[in-house]
Amino acid sequence: MADEPIELPIDGVLDLHTFQPREVKDLVPDYLAACRERGILQVRIIHGKGIGNLRRTVHAILAKHPDVVSFALDHPQFGGWGATVVQLRKL
Repeated sequence: MADEPIELPIDGVLDLHTFQPREVKDLVPDYLAACRERGILQVRIIHGKGIGNLRRTVHAILAKHPDVVSFALDHPQFGGWGATVVQLRKL
């Protein structure tokens, strides 16, 4: 069924390619919270390159998130502007 929740591995890498854009605003904060609970403080969010809409949405969420210490586009060798690396505040 399409409406059933997807069980995501909480491993510090969130690939948004499998989600609808409308799901991202809830998904990203929930995923970050789950990572923090498990002690994962560096998270990689793969949003793809495209025309940049998803990247801008993700960055807007991160800029307002109280548990985000910093975020930046990934190193060019590891996806460059197709992924963002996030540093989370310790619990």
